[in-house]
Amino acid sequence: MDLTQGTFEEKNSRAKKMMLWFGIVSLIMSFAGWTSAFVVSSSREDWLKDFQLPNAFIISTVLVLISSVTFILAKKALEKNNRQLTTIWLFATLALGIGFIANQFLGFQQIIDLGYNFTGPTSNITMSYIYLIAMMHIAHVVVGLVCLLVVIYNHFKQKYTADKMLGLELAATFWHFIDILWVYLFLFLYFVR
Repeated sequence: MDLTQGTFEEKNSRAKKMMLWFGIVSLIMSFAGWTSAFVVSSSREDWLKDFQLPNAFIISTVLVLISSVTFILAKKALEKNNRQLTTIWLFATLALGIGFIANQFLGFQQIIDLGYNFTGPTSNITMSYIYLIAMMHIAHVVVGLVCLLVVIYNHFKQKYTADKMLGLELAATFWHFIDILWVYLFLFLYFVR
């Protein structure tokens, strides 16, 4: 396929999708680096080998998985020109995303209640990695929530139709990526000692 062919709108759409994928690949490389450092550091003598992730992280994982489903349902509703249902599913996705972040911070509080902090005399390398990886992911979820707010705003401005939904598609792709990324990170932190 000749990428120089097509209408301006088609070329613009391809360019935006490609830029999003470049960003996603760079994020994958960043998190791969942090999880690799986690594995290398796990051979240290002061590494906590018996630590279990708090239950709040399990709840947040469930919430983020459901949020991907609600985003898919929002897109399907828009494809059927059901604006009201699209609105409901977009707000459900937003609420689930906020719930995810709230449960992440609840999980951090549970870690602190166990006596482990990010820095200071009660910190250790294991907890520092868990905080770093989870906080970097939360930062990207916040970006996803901002994208979602832009999508909701544009939806109310009626900028999306069944034939024209590039912004929603880009936000959905990023949202699904950060959801899949969290599932990977959760399983990694849960099983890699």
